[in-house]
Amino acid sequence: MTAETTVDAAEVAKFEAMAAEWWDPTGKFRPLHQMNPCRLDYITRQVAAEFDRDLTAPAPFAGLRVLDIGCGGGLLSEPMARLGADVVGADAAPRNIPVARLHAEQTGLAIDYRNTTAEAMAAAGERFDVVLNMEVVEHVADPLAYLTACHDLLKPGGLMICSTLNRNAKSFMMAIVGAEWVMRWLPKGTHDWQKFITPDELYDLIRRAGLLPVDRKGMVFNPVGWSWSLSDRDLSVNYVTASRRPA
Repeated sequence: MTAETTVDAAEVAKFEAMAAEWWDPTGKFRPLHQMNPCRLDYITRQVAAEFDRDLTAPAPFAGLRVLDIGCGGGLLSEPMARLGADVVGADAAPRNIPVARLHAEQTGLAIDYRNTTAEAMAAAGERFDVVLNMEVVEHVADPLAYLTACHDLLKPGGLMICSTLNRNAKSFMMAIVGAEWVMRWLPKGTHDWQKFITPDELYDLIRRAGLLPVDRKGMVFNPVGWSWSLSDRDLSVNYVTASRRPA
């Protein structure tokens, strides 16, 4: 296996420019801070069900090795570490890693942060029980090759959680016009609508990568309550999937 990369250098540069703001809940990553409880709700429930863990236990994910690929500043890596998982956070943007490391040190968490790619880790023989692949697939140059690397990073029976954005008129209005042009939560050009992926397209890519899709749900924003919730039916903008590497 080669360590060829699906990293899109222009996409990495966008997020490098915002690296220092990862932990500012009112800054450029405000949408992720607001979405994080909803993402974590889905992730923790799926992982607990897959590995028969009790979420009320002190460290329910103890013994599980988790990869947060495209970890950014560690918004998901840190809560997973608090739940007892052995966490590796990987990001292709070099400037994100010192930010993530510093914040983890300040909060007393031991997280293995690395400036690397999914392909390089797979080629090195790294294997994980869980791969968190959140809001990354719409930024890579070759989604199928990237998802295949994620497959290779999973142990047999391992679980991948993958979230992204649907591609339709509503997602253009919400994620591009609303978030970037009107609300200015993100710099213009952060997202490329043409790289958004429909749920059926993602399921097809996941299957072609050798994984078995087992669940998908929408993540729906309520502008009145400024909150996010999971939906079985509304996958029109943000959505999340779970898939398993066959044992």
